[in-house]
Amino acid sequence: MLDPRVAKQAQILTHYCLEVKPGDRIAVNGTVLAEPLLLALQREILRAGGYPHVMARIPGLDAIFMEEANDDQLQYVSPFFQIPIEQFEGLIRVEAAANTRQLSNVDPARIARRGKAMGPVMQTYMERQARGDLRWVVTLFPTPAHAQDAEMSLREFEDYAFGAMYADEEDPVERWQEVHRQQQRLVDWLEGKREVKVQGPDVDLELSIEGRRFVNSDGRNNMPSGEIFTSPVEDSINGWIRFSYPAIHTGVEVDGIELWFENGRITKASAAKNEAFLIQALDLDPGARYLGEFAVGTNTRIDRFIGNILFDEKLGGTIHLAIGAGYPETGGRNKSAIHWDMLCDMKAGGQIIVDGDLFYESGEFRI
Repeated sequence: MLDPRVAKQAQILTHYCLEVKPGDRIAVNGTVLAEPLLLALQREILRAGGYPHVMARIPGLDAIFMEEANDDQLQYVSPFFQIPIEQFEGLIRVEAAANTRQLSNVDPARIARRGKAMGPVMQTYMERQARGDLRWVVTLFPTPAHAQDAEMSLREFEDYAFGAMYADEEDPVERWQEVHRQQQRLVDWLEGKREVKVQGPDVDLELSIEGRRFVNSDGRNNMPSGEIFTSPVEDSINGWIRFSYPAIHTGVEVDGIELWFENGRITKASAAKNEAFLIQALDLDPGARYLGEFAVGTNTRIDRFIGNILFDEKLGGTIHLAIGAGYPETGGRNKSAIHWDMLCDMKAGGQIIVDGDLFYESGEFRI
C-alpha cells in the first residue's frame, strides 16, 4: 500500500514545484529504490498533461563508472543527461541512495576530471533556469542508507523527511505558500542593500551584495526547502570562516574546514579530515576559489545535521557558503564546474549586519 505521504510528495513536486502544464517534457531521474515515488510521479505528470521521461538507475552504476572509466570516458557526457538539460521544460531529481559513500575512495583527480567535463552542461543548466526556460526540483526518497547517515531508523527518518516537506499535513501546498510569504518579507527588506558583515565564534567576514538579488527558496527547486540566498560580489569577500559540520561532496566527507578570503579569492584553506580532497576541489578551475553563494537556512523542522545537503543547508540557525558556480538569477557571475555548500552554525551569538543594521542574531531574524 502506498504511503499517503509519498502520494502527497508526488503531488507537491508536480503541481507546486514544477507546475507541470500540458505538453511539458519532464525528466525524472532516480534510483529504483525510489520506485514508489517514481510511479506516483508518472501518474501525476500524466494527469497534468505532461510527458514524463522516467530514467531509473540501478544503485552502484556511478561507482563502477568512476572505477573503470578511462580518461576519454570520464570526459564523455551522455546525451541522455545532456538533452533534458538543454531541451526539456522540467527536471525532477530524486535522491535515493543505497550507499551514500560509494565514491569515498575514488581518486579525487578522477572526480575532478569528471566534474570539469560536466562544466559546460552545468553552465547551460544554470543559464536556462535563470531565464525561466527550465523548471527543476531536487528531492529525496527515504532509504536505509540515508537513515543511517542521519543516525535514525528508517521509520524515524521517513517521519523526519516527510515532515520537513510538510507532506504529513492535510494541505502541504498552503504551508509552502506560507513559507514563501514569510521569506519574501526578508527578501524584500534586503532589496537594494550593499554591505554585509557576518560575525560570530566561527566567522568574521565582510562581503558586498550591491546589485545582487536574494532568492526566496520556498520549495520550488528543493523539496524540502527553506532558505534565502544570493551570489555575493565575487571580489568583495574578505575574512575567515570555520565550518561547523562536515562538508560532503561526491560522497567524500571533509571535516573541520577553514577558509581565508582576500578580495574574494580563497588564499588559504585547511581541513582536519580529507584536506587533500578540499585543495583538489579548490584547484579544479579558476572559479572554484571564489564564492558562488551566501545563504541563510530558515526551516525549523530541519533541526539537526544529517549529512545530506538537501536538508542540512536549510537547517534553521545556520548560514552556508558555496564555493564555485554562482547563480545568474541573483546577478552571480562566477563560473566553475563545482558548487559545494558548507555550513556554519550561528546560534551561539552569530550576527549578520546589513548596511549597519542588525538583520540576524543567534539564529533569529531581527528586522
